[in-house]
Amino acid sequence: MNFTITKAAQEQIAKLLSKNPDKYAVSLSVQGGGCAGFKYDWGFINQKQDVQKDDYVEEWDGGRFVVDSISMFYVMGTVIDWREEVFGSQFEISNPNAKSGCGCGESFGV
Repeated sequence: MNFTITKAAQEQIAKLLSKNPDKYAVSLSVQGGGCAGFKYDWGFINQKQDVQKDDYVEEWDGGRFVVDSISMFYVMGTVIDWREEVFGSQFEISNPNAKSGCGCGESFGV
């Protein structure tokens, strides 16, 4: 496996898809920018045909997660978790490839 999606994250992704039945999958990509050089970009894939043949797709009962092939280089070995906290909840990304980061948790450097 190229990355790990915890049970809590899988459940949250399945919830997002059940609340958005017109969407095919939740996606994660890496974009240039952010305060540390790269940033994570969460989104939805609208249709199965929008997934490219080299994209990484992970499926489980009620959930589907896609990472494009270029972004996979930056997230290989990553653990994706869902954190429920008193003042907010979010996906938490533990990326072993990140050599630096910033306080927002969405930006990193390699």
